[in-house]
This record gives sequence, C-alpha cells and structure tokens, in this order.
Amino acid sequence: MINIRRDVCGYCGACVSVCPQGSLELIDAYLTVDTETCKNKCKICSTVCPLGAIEWVEK
Repeated sequence: MINIRRDVCGYCGACVSVCPQGSLELIDAYLTVDTETCKNKCKICSTVCPLGAIEWVEK
C-alpha cells in the first residue's frame, strides 16, 4: 500500500507520469491513489519522487 506524506509532497506529478498502472492521479494539487489498480508493488513512484514523499507500507 502506498502512503503519501502530504506534508512533504510538492505535487510535482513525477510519480503520476511513471506509474505503469495509471494508479496515481494529480487533481487540483491533490494526489490520489487508486488502491484497486496499485497492486503490483513496483514502487517506481517512490523511486522517482524527488522529495521522498511516497512510501510503500506492507499491510
């Protein structure tokens, strides 16, 4: 499961553009995650985040 640290996120959209599942969406400076499609644990979004605002949390 993805945890977005909203206090750190700069809402740049870097994570949105690299998500192979299209699970991330940036609308009006608010990042959302579709937990139904984000299941493959690729962690690309957390790798490209320049601020380290995205963390992968095991359920």
